[in-house]
Amino acid sequence: MLLDGDEWRRRFTDIEREAWRLETLPQYLVTQEAEDFAAFREGQPMTLYTASSYTQRVSRQRAEGKSNGRVHIVSQPLSDYLRFEFTRYYEAHVRAGDDIRILDVTNRHNPLDGVQDFWMFDQSEVVLMNYEEDGRQINREVFEGDVSPFIEYQRIAVSESVPFEEYVNGGHRA
Repeated sequence: MLLDGDEWRRRFTDIEREAWRLETLPQYLVTQEAEDFAAFREGQPMTLYTASSYTQRVSRQRAEGKSNGRVHIVSQPLSDYLRFEFTRYYEAHVRAGDDIRILDVTNRHNPLDGVQDFWMFDQSEVVLMNYEEDGRQINREVFEGDVSPFIEYQRIAVSESVPFEEYVNGGHRA
């Protein structure tokens, strides 16, 4: 089953404990970000990104004892998009309560090589994030099998990564 619109948004608002994502790509081409990303690449000052529906939801859910998190697998040098994402979004998302971690595989084996992007909700439902090679999203697809491998992917990703703040402040493993 493919997800979009309200059905997709409902996955986030209806969590009981956790929404968690694995990000594996060096670039995501998102139409809503195109103008800001172009300005970033041209060295123009970016407008301050503060509250959004995402950060407001994350803050509210954190106050309710729920968690939102992700691990992004990266390698050096960081792509323009990753530098943009770190600056534009991750800092604000962390302030809102998003548990963002970075798994740098520059000089090491990627323990999740071949695993695609996904979201997992309450460790009971997985949504596969399908992308073109350049980072354009194709669709979101509900995974119809046993979610236990994805729970293990999450365990590996979290144990092998460092918190975003530690990574950007020089404490990354490379």
